[in-house]
Amino acid sequence: MTASVQEPCCILVAALGGEGGGVLADWIVECAVRSGLPVQATSVPGVAQRTGATSYYIELLRAPVPAGAPAPVFALSPVPGQVDVLVASELLEAARMVERGFVNARTTLVASTHRVYTTLEKMHMADGRQDTDRLSLAARTLAGRACLMDMDALTRQHGTVVSAVMFGAMAGTGVLPWPRDLCEAVIRDSGRGVEASLAGFGAAFDAVATPAEERPPVAAVSAGTLPDWPEALRDAWAP
Repeated sequence: MTASVQEPCCILVAALGGEGGGVLADWIVECAVRSGLPVQATSVPGVAQRTGATSYYIELLRAPVPAGAPAPVFALSPVPGQVDVLVASELLEAARMVERGFVNARTTLVASTHRVYTTLEKMHMADGRQDTDRLSLAARTLAGRACLMDMDALTRQHGTVVSAVMFGAMAGTGVLPWPRDLCEAVIRDSGRGVEASLAGFGAAFDAVATPAEERPPVAAVSAGTLPDWPEALRDAWAP
């Protein structure tokens, strides 16, 4: 009798160059390995900072392979409509993934609400910024579950890198098939920036796992309260 094939958990990480997306992918893989779960990770690197995005794709089983069962065969790239978890470090990167069809009723979307403006947005002669309300609405409408938060504020508050905050937010949603203490052990064993990473991870985990009305405020300017930059700039340069 042939053992039934498990459906893999498909995780897509959308980040910008230099944000530690590769470190986040490594943490996820290490957690899976320590849990005895088959896992595979691939990546598509972009160029540094805002001129290009990077993506990391991870497939893993939610339970160990039974004895005598065939080894799983994982995909090398995500398939539209087949992503279980999407985590994005910035709101427009989440919108890019929505546009490409990676977010649907199956998907738990974890994304930051802050913006890092693209070159085209900054080159515009007027206000070239994308409408954050439209971006957020698309994410919330299409995802089976959407968790949007200001990850940049938590990153700055705890002096860490956004990858740690992304990891904490993912774990806080309960979508990962292992407990919080395993995530923290893997971060601790990584040996670099441990205390700051653990602080950012814990803050994001608690922010997601705690009901909105009970969350402490985070002192930062959110994406929805940005000033009218063109007018502000004109005033600043007025004689």
